[in-house]
Amino acid sequence: MSDKPQKKPWGGRFHDATDRFVERWQASIAYDQRLAAVDIVGSIAHAHMLAKQGIVPVDEVEQIVAALHEIREEIETGTFVFSDALEDIHMNVEARLIDKVGAVGGKLHTARSRNDQVATDIRLYLRDEVSALSHQLVELQRVLVDQAEAHAEVVFPGFTHMQTAQPVVFGHHLLAYYEMVARDHGRLADAYRRLNQLPLGAGALAGTTFPIDRLAVARELGFDGVCRNSLDGVSDRDFAIELLAALSLIMVHLSRLAEELVLWSSPPFRLVHLPEGYCTGSSIMPQKRNPDVPELIRGKSGRVFGDLTALLTLMKGLPLAYNKDMQEDKEPLFDAVDTVRDCLTAITGLMAGLTVHGDRARELAGQGFATATDLADALVRTGLPFRDAHEVVGKLVARAEAAGCDLAELPGEALTELAPGADADLLHKLTVDGSVAARAALGGTAPAQVLEAVRDARIALKHHNSKMR
Repeated sequence: MSDKPQKKPWGGRFHDATDRFVERWQASIAYDQRLAAVDIVGSIAHAHMLAKQGIVPVDEVEQIVAALHEIREEIETGTFVFSDALEDIHMNVEARLIDKVGAVGGKLHTARSRNDQVATDIRLYLRDEVSALSHQLVELQRVLVDQAEAHAEVVFPGFTHMQTAQPVVFGHHLLAYYEMVARDHGRLADAYRRLNQLPLGAGALAGTTFPIDRLAVARELGFDGVCRNSLDGVSDRDFAIELLAALSLIMVHLSRLAEELVLWSSPPFRLVHLPEGYCTGSSIMPQKRNPDVPELIRGKSGRVFGDLTALLTLMKGLPLAYNKDMQEDKEPLFDAVDTVRDCLTAITGLMAGLTVHGDRARELAGQGFATATDLADALVRTGLPFRDAHEVVGKLVARAEAAGCDLAELPGEALTELAPGADADLLHKLTVDGSVAARAALGGTAPAQVLEAVRDARIALKHHNSKMR
């Protein structure tokens, strides 16, 4: 950052220089310089409109646009010198533009304010980020579907209250996360539609006296329309809050998956093996193989939730229109986008390399009387009301628990004693494979249903890919 004293574009009203601490303290250039590319894109579109409307002569606009391209190249190559005395990316670019073309550069800001300029920049930036995140979500879905298909017949323990409940297949479990991510994708698409409205032309808060063509700028920049109210256009950040809420839900889902990976990969469970590139060791315990990546994802969820809370708190008490408080919107927004992007990269790579210990999974799936519900269902088919069947099986479970055996190891007489007329061999016909195969209704865990869901998912992913190209 340059410490050279800078003339302020707004300095005509002031007699005294800005306190140097205040200059540094209020400057946003340290983090909003990532908006440089979209700031220049927006400025070029604005300049084209000024020429088209006859507000600034065409030859002067051509000078401005050529200089803006040069400035973009300077920023991309790292030769651009940013100054915190110039506060933000907009004033840094404008100052450099005037350095290059003289007073003509000052005409670029005709009919706009930093208020509508920054609102436009944020929306342009977020459009690109949402598109990139959407692609990442689709890639994660693809990995989940691939793994689900590969494990469509791998019996796996299903839990409720972290106790063995019913057997499922691992592919079915993974497809639950596929569905969560599909909804995440939909929320990003919804957020994109609402953020893709152009604020430029709102001015500081009341619009402009110049005969601008906002729709032409919107078309050049690829916006679906324009913000219809100038006050709302510069003071609204609900599009950013909505995006942070969507990102927070993504992190909820990633954190839940991460938590399961931590549990499944622990020695007491031994259900899955995490790829070594996504684990670390201990500095003192040579045997350790720590699941640091899922643990970090789980931890970083709180960071994104905090970003959402920060922006909600920032905006809740602000009167219309723009207030300096709103400068604080960028850091939580940028942080959340960066965090979710990195977490998606990490979890996608990890899941692609995940392996399942099928024998161990089958063993755990059969523990804890996991086929008890199947036995109750079988008794219902003999004509017994479900509540009576539930009580019979509950008593059998208590008897097996006291005997230290599984339901299938009880003598047949234990069943017929409680349910006269039942098939005495029914206890011995209960298997985890039969349990999962029997759940063949739509959305169930039967391997055939899982493979059908995989086919549907692949069709949906193909549709997503064609839309995003």
